[in-house]
Amino acid sequence: SDEVTAGRDEGLTRRAFLGAAAAVAAGTLTSCTGPQRAGPSRTSEQTPAPRLTSVECPALEVAESPLWEVAMTCGLVYGSSAATWQISDAQYRRLIQRQAAILFTEDDLLWYRLRPTPDSDLDFRFGDRIVGFAEEHGMLVLGAHLIWDEGYGEGWTESDFYELDEAAARELLFGTVEAVVRRYRGRVAVWIVANEVFDGFGVRPEVPWHGTIGESYIEEGFHVAHEADPDAMLLINDFGFETGDGVSSAEDRRRVALNVIDDLLSRDVPVHGFGVQAHLNADGFAEAFDPASYRAFLAEVADRGLPILVTEMDVLDDGLPPSMEARDRAVAEVYERYLDIALEEPSVASLITFGLSDRYTWLEEDYPRDDGVPRRPLPFDDEMRPKPAAEVLRASLRQAVGRSTPLVPPRCRTA
Repeated sequence: SDEVTAGRDEGLTRRAFLGAAAAVAAGTLTSCTGPQRAGPSRTSEQTPAPRLTSVECPALEVAESPLWEVAMTCGLVYGSSAATWQISDAQYRRLIQRQAAILFTEDDLLWYRLRPTPDSDLDFRFGDRIVGFAEEHGMLVLGAHLIWDEGYGEGWTESDFYELDEAAARELLFGTVEAVVRRYRGRVAVWIVANEVFDGFGVRPEVPWHGTIGESYIEEGFHVAHEADPDAMLLINDFGFETGDGVSSAEDRRRVALNVIDDLLSRDVPVHGFGVQAHLNADGFAEAFDPASYRAFLAEVADRGLPILVTEMDVLDDGLPPSMEARDRAVAEVYERYLDIALEEPSVASLITFGLSDRYTWLEEDYPRDDGVPRRPLPFDDEMRPKPAAEVLRASLRQAVGRSTPLVPPRCRTA
């Protein structure tokens, strides 16, 4: 329809959306055994329900417990995104090492690192470093993103993709997916296979791979990744489920997400989990966010047998006053409103913030505030000091409903 075409002409990606919006007991730490949903209603031979495990973690100091340990008391895996260029900062590296049990590869497995030009061979130097860093410190790795229509860098143009014939497009895309997953087989626990592949109308047709291969590129990408590492958890990941994307409502995006999931599972596509980015806007969040409908959406995803990972949480502070104290309070309130609902769902297996410190946030890099004051979307400030959001995060993790987990960080041991 004309309405659908007009909406899609807005270029609905996460970046377009945000640009427009411009004390637990000491001793052995053991996961809680909270309520578990009955067996999943949608599975296949290729996508079995994930094996749930209770875990034990090292003893913690009550006053100084890192966030990942607090999270694991109730079976949640807490972590952060990070990139090699960020952890070259020793102060930030120490913060990540201490607070995170899962690391989302922010930059180092994107094509601008892996294959910076159409003529480049695959370059795993940056990927090797970030995966090695996580392994050295007992973290799980979430690899991002195998298929996305961004992250290519300046070495690629649209014609480099759209002028490919189908055979060349398949070789380029699926050959890269297979090589990357096989390179890190057994080392990357979770892959985002398909990132931002739908909007509030359906599967996005403006993605280059859709134009050259067809909509089946999503399904085929999951099969290729699964064959390269049958033990990795494979996710479809997207945004806008909380308050919409500025063109489509949250309800529309949720409906499309469930339809896409149902379609993939009905054809035995190895989709093992669902990623919710949770890039949130502080301005108007309380009015726009419907807790009951969001909670129902998470339950519907869980009823399909899929664990849910909150993969990229942060809070955009547009519309808030320049006062640091006022913004920090408002951002913390958004964290609290969101986590109070999201962590009620026992199928939420992991919570990952898109960075830990305001020193390194993509929102400041890509969308600085018009008034010039630095953005403050994350739990720690630019001096690595905890902010009100960190205290809310700690309290929310401590109070979360108990669950077993399909993800066990190496720094924990199976109970």
